[in-house]
Amino acid sequence: MSLTTRSQKTELGLTVLLTKKLDWIRGKSIGLITNHTGVDDNLRSNYRLFSEISECHLSAIFSPEHGLWGAVQDGIAVNSIDTPDRNINVPVFSLYGQSMRPTAKQLEGIDLLVYDMQDVGARYYTYISTLLYAMKAANECRIEFIVTDRPNPIACAAVEGPILESGFESFVGIHKIPIRYGLTTGELAMLLKAERVPSCRLKVAWMDGYQRGMWYDDTGLQWVPPSPNMPTLTTATLYPGLCLFEGTNMSEGRGTTKPFEYIGAPWCNGERWAEILNALRLPGVLFRPIVFTPAPVAENTKHAKQTCGGIAIHIIDRDSFCPIETAICMLSILTTEYKDHFAFLHTRFDRLAGNSWLRNALLDGESLDKIQARWSKELKIWCENTTQYHTYD
Repeated sequence: MSLTTRSQKTELGLTVLLTKKLDWIRGKSIGLITNHTGVDDNLRSNYRLFSEISECHLSAIFSPEHGLWGAVQDGIAVNSIDTPDRNINVPVFSLYGQSMRPTAKQLEGIDLLVYDMQDVGARYYTYISTLLYAMKAANECRIEFIVTDRPNPIACAAVEGPILESGFESFVGIHKIPIRYGLTTGELAMLLKAERVPSCRLKVAWMDGYQRGMWYDDTGLQWVPPSPNMPTLTTATLYPGLCLFEGTNMSEGRGTTKPFEYIGAPWCNGERWAEILNALRLPGVLFRPIVFTPAPVAENTKHAKQTCGGIAIHIIDRDSFCPIETAICMLSILTTEYKDHFAFLHTRFDRLAGNSWLRNALLDGESLDKIQARWSKELKIWCENTTQYHTYD
């Protein structure tokens, strides 16, 4: 069976598994953990590919937050799965509803779990939690576990932000890693095995033709939005920093065509904010004042149907752009300029930051340099300790 019909820089782990590693799945009853991003180099759905292979049997599909089709907004439980594709003739179970992990009953008769979907390279993204919970479930049921590796879309070369502290674990921060952690999904799975599930029977189908410094658009692969508010690679590049605005009373652009590129509120003067930010000459970024009105895409859409002033963030050099440091500068200005309006949603912000000190430091007016110094030592240790999981040059 030919799975690649055109020249490709990077060959996905899915393709490697279904061509060069078929012996891993031969004779197995498979549970597939995936969503709409689980496509091969030619955008063919993985569940169809597995169904076409006579050597194995696809027995069930498990889907993460946002559902199998990536159509459900963030934070909304998915308790039943609508499967408009008539080619799906196996049970589809949600891992973001009544249960966040495959149950023992759902895993009955399954020999192997295969995890195949696109992540974004930031700690907040819940697919990491789904990966760890699924590894634990497989381990408890003595089931083999395969990760088909996919690129870190914002490149593995950069690592940023504080490491999650004990006591701040949640589904948007399941393990002690930095906000921008610089690993592929397969490499992260190897780390999680070593530190959380050492007896997991894990194998990784590694990519061919991938390098650590590659951005997603360097791979030759087509971008499939991993969730409703992750439409482009630009969004993913901003996300490690701008997602922190979810923990504030400002709109992070949900309900617009530019989520995480637009930040604002009804009381915000975008002209003033952009002027102050541009004067800082932050690396790789410019700011433009805007006015926008978020549509009510979900019940919790902030400032829905209200006219908001704010800024648009324009990345002019993504290799020098630091999303977390940029977001900290943006937040710092707001705590000074809008003391009577701007507010942190304490629990939400601390959960995203992975600590409480960042919020307190911003409220106390600490400088960016001082804030960065708080995580620089632990980030250096993280980078040294995780080189053992690096598979790509």
